[in-house]
Amino acid sequence: MQNERLRTVMTAGGWTHADLANATGVDPKSVERWVNLGRTPRRVTAIKAAESLGEDVHALWPALRQARAARAVSPELVALYDQRADLPVSTFIDLFTQARERIDVLVYAAVFIHEAYPRLNDLLRERAAEGCSVRIAIGDADSENVQQRGKEEKFGHGIESRCRLALMHYRALFGVRGIELRTHGTTLYNSIYRADDQMLVNAHVWGVNACGAPVWHLRRNGDGGMFASYVQSFEAVWNTAHPVLEGSE
Repeated sequence: MQNERLRTVMTAGGWTHADLANATGVDPKSVERWVNLGRTPRRVTAIKAAESLGEDVHALWPALRQARAARAVSPELVALYDQRADLPVSTFIDLFTQARERIDVLVYAAVFIHEAYPRLNDLLRERAAEGCSVRIAIGDADSENVQQRGKEEKFGHGIESRCRLALMHYRALFGVRGIELRTHGTTLYNSIYRADDQMLVNAHVWGVNACGAPVWHLRRNGDGGMFASYVQSFEAVWNTAHPVLEGSE
């Protein structure tokens, strides 16, 4: 996956791979991998590169925002991220790729995944073909709660539009065995991305876009606990959501 931000900054400043390699003391092939393969350099090297380019290091490599260790807070908490924007999309893709039994997604839109990873539908088809149950619940653009969310975030009809766009993205999955798509009109307190016994939970903060809100990575640790609470939350919404029929918009 390419690092378009890095490519744009280098192009704007007239930097070649060799130029940045010289400035950071690495091989030009390393710089090429940063740009074309989305590789993240070591922190010291990344900081040197960012300073050379006159850019914020976290803007170039969001993954370098360190996840806070779970310490002794909970055996289920793998990592805590300040905001969703700190996670590369590959984190979500890797989570889904590892799923063998189920993938559950509860969001309003989350079109950022499709936009950054156009093969998402193919990946979900592949998982379903391997026997994985895939359930996706997206926001009903016409629901009162989705429209209220747009007002709270001062995003107007943007949320509604993104819900409709999400439905368009998933349209190609209609009728695929093992994949179910529903729309919901609930007040969404968290977006949930589950793959078997792991889960990414994106908290929702009043007036803040989801990309700027915290994310915690959970791993099931026995029965009960936080993981089970979010599973119950997903099931409750899923049971009230409406199946999407082919041809729906």
